[in-house]
Amino acid sequence: MNVNQMIAAIPLFQGLSPEQCASLGSIALDRTHQRGQSFFSEGDEGTGFYVILSGKVKIFKLSPEGKEQIFHILGDHEPFGEAAVFAGKHYPASAQALSDTRTLFFPRQRFVELIGREPSLALSMLALLSARLRKLTSLVENLSLKEVPGRLAAYLLYLHEQNGSSRSIELHISRNQMAGLLGTIPETLSRILKRMSEEGLIKATTRSISILDGEGLTELAEGVRKLA
Repeated sequence: MNVNQMIAAIPLFQGLSPEQCASLGSIALDRTHQRGQSFFSEGDEGTGFYVILSGKVKIFKLSPEGKEQIFHILGDHEPFGEAAVFAGKHYPASAQALSDTRTLFFPRQRFVELIGREPSLALSMLALLSARLRKLTSLVENLSLKEVPGRLAAYLLYLHEQNGSSRSIELHISRNQMAGLLGTIPETLSRILKRMSEEGLIKATTRSISILDGEGLTELAEGVRKLA
């Protein structure tokens, strides 16, 4: 596919005309990052935003003590760094490649000029930002109000829904990364997965988790039930 076809396949730009996709293609830069390579760090100048063509990227913050809190793990066709485009300030978090990753980079100044000519682009971006805000609000609620078993249960139900309600969920991130996303440590996560398995809620392998008792997981996520 050429750049214009790649752009047309990205959900963020769905519904745009071929001419609008061509306008975006004229400013997009094709970039490749290796696993572990940083895209930007919290506080860096917001020079533009990225859309993932292939690979995985984590969005995270580090505490003064060096503890990592992961906010998002993003995959194909998902954008990141877009908040800085509208705010015109600094990136509010850091981004790092979890695997070899290919992206399209849209420089802020040229994108803002394009939005001035194509207001429909701004509406698409605002819809994305609203969805991200809802997801972040849910994360903050989970981290502050739920214990780790409830957070994990809610996350597994989220993956279950995203996976078309399939009972088997393939894991595309490591246990360490999942622990960071849930605000805990790998050892605690492993213990809770084992207890969930012993209580018949799930069946866990290294790279997948099967949901055996969806109702029980829902009760755990809502705080109605606790693990023994």
